[in-house]
Amino acid sequence: MKAVKIIYVLCLALLLNNFQALSTFAQGKEPAAIKKNSAVEAVSKSPAENPAENVVAVEQAMSSDKFPTLDNNSSEKYVIGFQDTLEIQVFKHPELSQTVSVSPDGTILMPRINQPILAACMTERELRDSVTALYKSYLRNPFVNVRVTDQKSQPIGVMGAVEKPGHFFLNRRVRLLELLALAGGHDVETAGKKIKVAKVGSAGCGIRLDADKKSKDKIEFAEYNLNDVIEGKENPWMEPGDIVSILVSEQAYVVGNVIKPREVSLRETVTLTQAIAMAGGLAKEAKTSKVRIQRQEKDGTLKTETFYDLKEIQSRKVPDPVLLANDIVDVPKDGVKAIRNGLLKAITGGIPNIFYKIP
Repeated sequence: MKAVKIIYVLCLALLLNNFQALSTFAQGKEPAAIKKNSAVEAVSKSPAENPAENVVAVEQAMSSDKFPTLDNNSSEKYVIGFQDTLEIQVFKHPELSQTVSVSPDGTILMPRINQPILAACMTERELRDSVTALYKSYLRNPFVNVRVTDQKSQPIGVMGAVEKPGHFFLNRRVRLLELLALAGGHDVETAGKKIKVAKVGSAGCGIRLDADKKSKDKIEFAEYNLNDVIEGKENPWMEPGDIVSILVSEQAYVVGNVIKPREVSLRETVTLTQAIAMAGGLAKEAKTSKVRIQRQEKDGTLKTETFYDLKEIQSRKVPDPVLLANDIVDVPKDGVKAIRNGLLKAITGGIPNIFYKIP
């Protein structure tokens, strides 16, 4: 009899425990995951008058990794192009979620939509809105997310004085310095001081990525200093479709009465006396009082001539001129020095013959 009473008391205790658990559950202390699902369902069952409020409510409810969310860090300026790969997610409808490639005609196909969807020349947000509008015929308050997973339509081109020129297909934003690193860095032998970036914009769409109101056919150019980019003073973000050109260093030329007439690279600032030194220095018959610099005008037609006295430059009476691109430094011959050196050569060259003829 005692054993029966003990069993009866245990059963009552278990029943009370279960009843308390059910009461706690009914009072709203369910797990967080159930709350999230309930919040989403509440938005679906009781939509707000303003559709934008529904989107905000759903985004707040979907903080779990199980739900698709908009990638706020992705660049909304990227314009979808041909052959790009897109990941399109339809919330709570995995059978509709697809990974698709943009066809050669610029469209994609999605389940239950009996028409091609134009994707080329649209941003992720624009395509998301377009797909959402089409699914409203089948779904109540559809929530769609579009993400470009593989950018193949709009490479960034790098050419000029780099180790590995070519086109680069990038799935993330990069700055100019990182792009130069991907191209193997600048060619230290031939690279000049300037980098030019052509802002071509979206390939095949004829529009600028920053969606400004300027002419669609206009190509913008930006110029940067190579040393400033390497030192991090200038390091702009690159955009799909940009063309980066590392300009070859400009040249000046030293001719006339120097030891080694040659081209002189203007990667760094070069003055007249430095250029002559790089050419091996002055020859014996050089006329130092009338060294000529021929300079072309910007249109390439006219030339100006300026004469300098090297002794005045050395004594700092006049500044040492800085050479510009395509300058020609001509060191003339001194006629007096030429005659004198000729006589000395004749005299010194005949002395051995005199001794040779003496018996």
